[in-house]
Amino acid sequence: MNIVETDIPDLLIVEPVVFNDDRGFFLESWNVTRFAEIGLNLAFVQDNQSHSARAVLRGLHYQSPNSQGKLVRVTAGRVWDVAVDLRRSSTHFGKWFGLELSAENKRMFWVPPGFAHGFLSLADGTDVLYKCTAFYDPASEHSLMWNDPDLAIEWPIDGLEPQLSGKDKLGRAFADIQGYP
Repeated sequence: MNIVETDIPDLLIVEPVVFNDDRGFFLESWNVTRFAEIGLNLAFVQDNQSHSARAVLRGLHYQSPNSQGKLVRVTAGRVWDVAVDLRRSSTHFGKWFGLELSAENKRMFWVPPGFAHGFLSLADGTDVLYKCTAFYDPASEHSLMWNDPDLAIEWPIDGLEPQLSGKDKLGRAFADIQGYP
């Protein structure tokens, strides 16, 4: 596999080795030994999947306490995936990074604990799968305002009105969050 570093330390793009033939393809999406060899000694406790129509925006979510690390990938469709650094001790506090994940490019995105995470579905029938390092804890879950002007995330909405959950419509302003140490 190939690891691509981003502008924000600890956020990583994982490009798996894909074996293609006339029947389709095969890839290894998780192998504890191979990930440990590249410095990611991760213990996942929960797998999640979402299915979204085009223009559905999920996030920006984070848990505090009980922060989750997430290994995110798309198995159908495509998304604009975004992580925001909420670690106050980081020189990148408040910075975001986004990339397209798709069934076609087969990339994965490692979002470590201490980040808010969200994505915009760019196609109907988009399936996102992600492995988590901590269990979902409703009492710890928070939503950051997806269009906060202080973050200025460049969402590729192309004039569409993103579809948000009721919870995400109430996302907090970046200036009002406590963040992580």
